[in-house]
Amino acid sequence: MNNTIHQFTVQSISGADFDLGSLKGKKVMIVNTASKCGLTPQYKQLQALYEKYGQDNFTIIGFPANNFLSQEPGTEEEIVNFCEVNFGVTFPLMSKIDVIGEDIHPVYEFLTNKNKNGVMDSKVTWNFQKFLINEEGVVEKMIDPRTLPDDPEVIEWITK
Repeated sequence: MNNTIHQFTVQSISGADFDLGSLKGKKVMIVNTASKCGLTPQYKQLQALYEKYGQDNFTIIGFPANNFLSQEPGTEEEIVNFCEVNFGVTFPLMSKIDVIGEDIHPVYEFLTNKNKNGVMDSKVTWNFQKFLINEEGVVEKMIDPRTLPDDPEVIEWITK
């Protein structure tokens, strides 16, 4: 179906293909990340969420992006090392992309464009904006960057 994230294959941060179609049946949080942002400590809550709920029916996918004040300047290797050393990140990270602008990645064009996702228009306003995707691959909610990943609204969505 064209109005689901399951139509996309992206590159993992290690360079392998990652078929989002493999996530059918799982709720997914997609979040654009950055290592040098005031919101970077959200990696800690993201990892805790992944450890608590990331078994069969939920996952988190991080897309590092350098779109806001150059807060993700690192190479992919540097990003992986930073995330592992500082936050013990084990949830899937994809290769660095653009989440806004002329070079916006097709996944983010889909997430932010109602004509593509069939649900809503939105704009990525900063690092750590979260998109909540249901088991069928349909966008359900957009969560503000400053809202913590373990906010009750998010937990309720994961567990319902």
